[in-house]
Amino acid sequence: MSNTQSTFLKEMGITQWSTRDSNGSSPPASSSVAIQTTDTKSVEAVEKTPQGYWWFFGTQPQGDAQTLFQSMIRALGLGPQEWSWKNASDDLKQLQAPDNGLPVVALAFGGAVAQKITGERDALPQLRETILALNNGSDEEIPVIASFDLAQLVAKPKDKALLWQDLLLAKSVLQNI
Repeated sequence: MSNTQSTFLKEMGITQWSTRDSNGSSPPASSSVAIQTTDTKSVEAVEKTPQGYWWFFGTQPQGDAQTLFQSMIRALGLGPQEWSWKNASDDLKQLQAPDNGLPVVALAFGGAVAQKITGERDALPQLRETILALNNGSDEEIPVIASFDLAQLVAKPKDKALLWQDLLLAKSVLQNI
C-alpha cells in the first residue's frame, strides 16, 4: 500500500492490517521490499493509464475539507485529467462524458446533492451504499454514489471510514462498467 493511501486511511481512523507469518510475527521488512521490487517500469505504466473518469458533485471544499479531498484524490491515485467538479445546479443535460471514451462515475457529496442529480427523495442514509443514476439525456445513465459532505466529515471524523466505503463502491462500479 502506498504511503499516501496509508496516510489517508490513518486520517480516517481505519486500522491498517499487515500479513503475519505462521508464528504470528510480522514478516521482515526485506520480504515486503522484495515483493515491491518487481518490474517497476511496467507497474508504473499500468497505474498511469486512466481506468475511468470521476465527476464530483457538491460544494467545492475549503480549508480542512479541501485537505481531506486532496488526500482522497491521492489515495484513489487520480491524476488531474481523471476527475472534475460538477455543479448540481447546472443543467445536467449539458454534461458530456469525456471524449476519450472512458467510463464515468459520479460521487455526490451530501444528501441534498444526491437527491438533486438523481431525482431520489430518500435521505442520505438510505441513498448510501446504493448505485443511483444520473440521466443526462444521453443513451447511457451515469452511475452515482452518494456520500457525506466533506465539511461534515471534518466535523465528524469517525464517518471518514464510511466515505472510504463509498469510494471503494464507486471504484468498483467504475471497474465494472
